[in-house]
Amino acid sequence: MSSEEKKDGNQDKAIQANWYALSTRHQYEKSVALALSNKNFEVFLPLCPSVRRWQDRAKLLSIPLFPGYLFIREGMAQQLQILTTPGVVRIVGWGGRPAIVPQAQLEAVKRIIEGRLTVESHPFLERGDRIRVKAGPLAGLEGILTRIKGATRLVVSMEMLGQSAAVEIDILNVARIGPLPVLAVPRRFSASA
Repeated sequence: MSSEEKKDGNQDKAIQANWYALSTRHQYEKSVALALSNKNFEVFLPLCPSVRRWQDRAKLLSIPLFPGYLFIREGMAQQLQILTTPGVVRIVGWGGRPAIVPQAQLEAVKRIIEGRLTVESHPFLERGDRIRVKAGPLAGLEGILTRIKGATRLVVSMEMLGQSAAVEIDILNVARIGPLPVLAVPRRFSASA
């Protein structure tokens, strides 16, 4: 086998590698990411800028987009090494097995972070219009549309974490792809005899 074939095989393996979510102790996301990187694991910790104000000053900080979580590529054969890292609480999973993070969700989060748009952590949503962005740097992304104080926001959900991220977007750049939420219609009762 030639060195070029080996390279292609390694690239195919890297493309097919799965990502997993790790739960961390409160405010340990960055130190866990650094420790796992030092152990030669590939880690993704989505950070977003946030201005924190104190009485005497304001400071721009990079805070985790999903507090208490980060993502790791492969490494499930070395779970003990991962779980003994200070600050790691558990590997997110079901039935005692690590859950694979859907690649489309992870790519959506990466595109939002790389797009340098105003992004913030957002409560997880289960209902709402499913939309697809038609134009701009987020073209093709799908998510849930919400309106908060008149601003239109696209919410990209990480279902397995029960968390979401929201980004402001122009309403003209989205198209509805899913059903509208079912709205309960209140019934009127009369008190006639």
